[in-house]
Amino acid sequence: MGIMSEAGAPAIADPGAKLVKMAHQNGIRVVPLVGPSSILLALMASGFNGQSFAFHGYLPIDAKARKQMIIQLEGESRRHDRTQLFMEAPYRNNELLTSILENCNAATRLCIATEITLETEYIKSKEISEWKKFPLPDLHKRPSIFILYAK
Repeated sequence: MGIMSEAGAPAIADPGAKLVKMAHQNGIRVVPLVGPSSILLALMASGFNGQSFAFHGYLPIDAKARKQMIIQLEGESRRHDRTQLFMEAPYRNNELLTSILENCNAATRLCIATEITLETEYIKSKEISEWKKFPLPDLHKRPSIFILYAK
């Protein structure tokens, strides 16, 4: 039996962990295969701290809870020198980006890594203040990873 993913790596921000757990519980050999992971590729391309990082999956959908989480992640990054990675359902990317820009400090760095490994790939790292100076990329329905690094 195998688990495959159209993007990313099975059981890493992708379904599959329960099946892998069941295999271990039943003495079935688990063999991970090397392949691209959008999370790690985004981290490598960001220029942010790759020695200490945390992946948080999807942030809350509720605007108030999402704002609180963004502020919390920015604070954790600053206190612990830890890169913070997260993602959103592609049709809510633009809302998340707006929320990040509204709630983070000007000197905090943000990397947006979109459609990694495709011809339409977009990867940029800038301070929040720089993101606000130029037109934002349209991320609607484009798989993206967001990375915060506050120092």
